[in-house]
Amino acid sequence: MFYYFGYGSNLNLASLRAKGVEPVRSEAATLHGWRLLFNVHHWFRHEGGVGNIHPSDTPADHVQGLVHLCADEHLPLLDAVESYGVGYDRIEVEPQTAGGSRRALTYIGLPSYLDDRCLPTRRYLNILVKGALSAGLDAAYIDKLRRHPVHPQKYYPPFQHPPVFTPVFNHGTLTRHPLYTALAGAVFDMTDARQDLHCLHDFFGGKDMTLFHLKRLDTSDGRETLDDIKCGRISAAGRNYLNAYLHEYDTEFRYVGRYAYE
Repeated sequence: MFYYFGYGSNLNLASLRAKGVEPVRSEAATLHGWRLLFNVHHWFRHEGGVGNIHPSDTPADHVQGLVHLCADEHLPLLDAVESYGVGYDRIEVEPQTAGGSRRALTYIGLPSYLDDRCLPTRRYLNILVKGALSAGLDAAYIDKLRRHPVHPQKYYPPFQHPPVFTPVFNHGTLTRHPLYTALAGAVFDMTDARQDLHCLHDFFGGKDMTLFHLKRLDTSDGRETLDDIKCGRISAAGRNYLNAYLHEYDTEFRYVGRYAYE
């Protein structure tokens, strides 16, 4: 077992569970002498910047979040979603809880992924605000999150599959291609993606990522299923979100076929 301090989207339990991590328990915590930033650029640039923390010389600076008690098998999952060793480093900190200090693991951005021009999306901030409200964090801290400037939202036209014959994959055939990934009925080859997306090979490779992305919506309750996707039971917000990612996948990867939900 280990303690983990979640200060970004992982202070939201629904968001954390969407990544496959179910903590044994969670408690509100404050990390003094650090400040919250959003200067780690997302894997996909339309998502702007995501959370980071940095030591501060200002005594009043602090970061609020949740300390989660997690099973050891959840550490590789956290490492994967946080791009450990590529986008983030893993360190130990000592946040304060109502029961005293906890020595907890957390993640901080690595220099190659930092961009101080980055802003968080409204979706991402909404996830933090919902988590902070559920955790009972300070009202002033939550208000500061609400008022933070956001990354401009980009418009995407409806995604169109290329008008050429391409193979149709399913769960079984997709798994035979460790560098292929599927999203919302389309399959993409990640082989020639830019270098800083190579960390997604093991995470996305051979898998359909549609449900993962749907559960990352700020409106998600974590109960979406593959059957919902198969039957088209996806909200308008969910369809727009997936459509944006289809365009981004098509930019970063190479379209190679369609995906059938069976």
